[in-house]
Amino acid sequence: MYKFLIRPFLFLFDPERIHHFTFKMIKVLHQLGFGFFFRGCYRLTHPKLRRELFGIHFPNPVGLAAGFDKDAKLYKELSSFGFGFIEIGTLTPKPQAGNPKKRLFRLREDQALINRMGFNNEGVEKAVTRLKKNKRVIVGGNIGKNKTTSNENAATDYLFCFESLFEYVDYFVVNVSSPNTPNLRALQDKEPLMQLLRTLQLANAEKPKSKPILLKIAPDLTDAQLLDIIEIVQETKIDGVIATNTTLSREGLQSQNHSEVGGLSGKPLKTRATEVIRFLAAKSQNAFPIIGVGGIHSVDDALEKLEAGASLVQLYTGFIYEGPSLVKRINKALLKK
Repeated sequence: MYKFLIRPFLFLFDPERIHHFTFKMIKVLHQLGFGFFFRGCYRLTHPKLRRELFGIHFPNPVGLAAGFDKDAKLYKELSSFGFGFIEIGTLTPKPQAGNPKKRLFRLREDQALINRMGFNNEGVEKAVTRLKKNKRVIVGGNIGKNKTTSNENAATDYLFCFESLFEYVDYFVVNVSSPNTPNLRALQDKEPLMQLLRTLQLANAEKPKSKPILLKIAPDLTDAQLLDIIEIVQETKIDGVIATNTTLSREGLQSQNHSEVGGLSGKPLKTRATEVIRFLAAKSQNAFPIIGVGGIHSVDDALEKLEAGASLVQLYTGFIYEGPSLVKRINKALLKK
């Protein structure tokens, strides 16, 4: 139904405007009592689907990636589509408008998106207000720095978000891999990244009970840089890696919008994201958990990432193109394994 009736209608409109429209419609439908219907259609509950990772009990291994619900406005409603966990953000200390519009583009022939949103969000404190109402949804907090904050002072921004969100999220994701904030990816270099993660881990250690911290990395890293990531994870003792963010590569694209500036997500990212997962798992000898994301548009895509070494997977662009039934199809396939 989604692919043949709903998606063609949604794709008639500007992608960012229809995103906000869809958010409003999902909210209204839940207020009218349709949440029970969605949960009945899409949610699967079975002991075989449960995963325990870094001390968190996930009801199933399929999550929603950061960027869809930036400001924690819809995490409860989105969980009714069967997701085992929802990642919000990327959040920054201060509200920021992000990059000028138009900044989100569909690549229909490639089943992909290009975005240059630029960490647009209402600021971490607004998200905290909404998260205080959460009772059951497992939520990850994806954190970043404001555009006006220099890389030298970036740790201050990440630390502010960490402290603000600490009581209200189940795990943290350090985003230094978005291509849409100037110079942000320089923080993936070994020394600044080590310093940033150590700062967060020191704050984490001061808590009565620490929270898991993961690092989200770009798919465009070389093998040498990925080896550095493994060393950094092991030295700083963070809890895992999310592989991967969007790519700057435009190889093999057919769509008219292929030359737009920004990060590419969707099907073209599938193979490279899986390669990164497999490399990290093999070279680290599965020393830390990996959440696999990038180009998951089918059951086989999800299984491929899990077999490559991911413990959990996340959807974003595949959710937009395939609809919520994809979550259920993946979980049903896992029940048969």
